[in-house]
Amino acid sequence: MTSTLDYLAIGHIACDYTPDGCAVGGTVAYAGHTAQMLGCHTAVLTSARPDYDLNAALPGIQTQCILSDTNTTFENVYTQQGRVQTLHGVATTLTAVHVPDNWQRAAIVHLGPIANEIDPAIINLFSNSMIGMTPQGWLRRWDENGRVYAQNWAAAREILPLAAAVIISEEDLLDDAMLVQYQEWSRLLVLTQGRQGCTVFFGNDVRQISAPRVPEVEFTGAGDIFAAAFFIRLWQTDGNPWEAARFANQVAAESVTQPTLMQKMERIRQLLTTH
Repeated sequence: MTSTLDYLAIGHIACDYTPDGCAVGGTVAYAGHTAQMLGCHTAVLTSARPDYDLNAALPGIQTQCILSDTNTTFENVYTQQGRVQTLHGVATTLTAVHVPDNWQRAAIVHLGPIANEIDPAIINLFSNSMIGMTPQGWLRRWDENGRVYAQNWAAAREILPLAAAVIISEEDLLDDAMLVQYQEWSRLLVLTQGRQGCTVFFGNDVRQISAPRVPEVEFTGAGDIFAAAFFIRLWQTDGNPWEAARFANQVAAESVTQPTLMQKMERIRQLLTTH
């Protein structure tokens, strides 16, 4: 990669409630670690409380943290009917003024909101970057108890066409019509489908790309790991979405065989050294 900064991930780092206590979570954590593991000079723009130890959470990754009174905090419970997600707190909104000047020419910019925490206008800063978008945080609403649900995103029609690639999951969708709209508005759309792999919509071409079968241990972060691998391989191949999807499926599949973020990264490292 030619930019001084290869991969910039923007969004909230999270505290994820687990049976063993609070674990590092959020798209920027999983995607940032994956980008670093794939050889990218990586940076993260985020927001958290002053006592959130970003050096421990993102070792070796440049960070710009906007201080907040609270951390973005999720609780994820997986059931036979899918994930039940509860939001217990949201950190400070991220806007264009928070982006350091020398980060605005990053090769790849990954907009990864998890709780509607990014001002969509931030995308206009990056005229020389490949923009990758995982808009799940713009597609979420939550009730008075913090229970998270899918919603329509009012700015989708305006913002989606500005990204080189958009990745959404099946759980982000309200209905089939929403998928049709997002396909229409996106230059390149990827629908992730868990163990089934993903479907890539590019121009008039639609292809389902299968994922490897693996022993499944922990799914959290798999979509974010997929996204980072996809965006990086898309960049490396000068825009080949089929190769990017194949590679991202392989990396994400390996990640679900391990229980923790760092164990997932070690498994990805092993994968890369054997291929």
